[in-house]
Amino acid sequence: MKGFGTDESTLIRVLSHMAPQEIPTLKQTYQQRHRRSLESDVKDEVSGYFEFALLAILRGPLQQDVWCLNDALKGAGTKEALLDDVLIGRSNADIRAIKTAYQQTYRRSLEGDVKNDLSAKTERMYSMILAASRQEESAPVHPQSVDADVTELHRATEVKTGAEALTVCSILTNRSDGQIRAIALAYEHKYRRALETVIKNDFAGHMEDALVRMVRTGADKAMRDAIELEECMSGPGTKDERLTTRIVALHWDRGHAGQVRGAYKHRYKKDLISRIRGETSGDYERILVAMIE
Repeated sequence: MKGFGTDESTLIRVLSHMAPQEIPTLKQTYQQRHRRSLESDVKDEVSGYFEFALLAILRGPLQQDVWCLNDALKGAGTKEALLDDVLIGRSNADIRAIKTAYQQTYRRSLEGDVKNDLSAKTERMYSMILAASRQEESAPVHPQSVDADVTELHRATEVKTGAEALTVCSILTNRSDGQIRAIALAYEHKYRRALETVIKNDFAGHMEDALVRMVRTGADKAMRDAIELEECMSGPGTKDERLTTRIVALHWDRGHAGQVRGAYKHRYKKDLISRIRGETSGDYERILVAMIE
C-alpha cells in the first residue's frame, strides 16, 4: 500500500497497537504527506474482514461507536445485538458523547432514530439507556436500596405471571455497575437463584439478551466479554463482523483485554488466541490476534 509499502504486516503492526489519541495525528500526517486519505487507501488496497477491521480501528473508539449505531439502525430491520454492544453498560459521559457525535455525523438525533426504528418495550428500554441517568460508579452502594431493588425485581419477575419488563429495565438501566453487582449477589443470597437465571426464565429474544448483558456487565465485565467472543465463534459459521467489532472495541483497553483472555481461559479451558486462530485465517486472523495479544 502506498505510504506503507505493500507489506500488510506493516499495517497490522502499526495499527493494531496504536492508542486512540494517536489515530487522528496518523491520519492527518498521512493526508499531508500523500495527499490521500488513509481510509481511502485501505479501501483500495485490502478487502474483506481485514479491511473491515482496519477501518474500524481508523475510526477511533467514538466514531466507531457512532458508525456501529448507524449500521444497526439503517435499512430494514434492526441489529439489536450491535446496539447492545455499544450502549449497554456505558457511563453517562459516554452516552452523552455518543449522542453528540451521532448528531454531528448524521445530522439526526440518536434518540429519534431509535424511536423510529424500534417500538414498544424495546424502544422504551433504549430510551432509558439514552437518558444517561445511571448512578455514577462513585455513588455509594446502600444496602437498603439494594434490598429494595432485589424485592422489586423478584416481584416483577418470579412472583408475577408475565414479567414486568419495564420495571426490570428501569432498575437495571439506572443503576451503576457496582450497584448491579450488589443486587445480583443479594438476589441470589435471598432467593437462592441467580438473577441472570431468573431473567433467562422470564424473558425471551432481544429483551432477554439485553437484560442479561446488563447483569453480566455489573457482575464481571471481563467474563461478559469472554462469553460474547465465544458466542461469535460457536455453532455453524463464524459471526465475523460481530467478532471483529467486539475485538476492536476490546483492544482499546489492553489491561481489560488481558482480563478477558484470563476469563476466557477460566471458563472454556482453552486459549482465546488459539480459538481465534482456529476460526479465522490470513491477514484477517493476524489483525485480530495482534489486537489482543
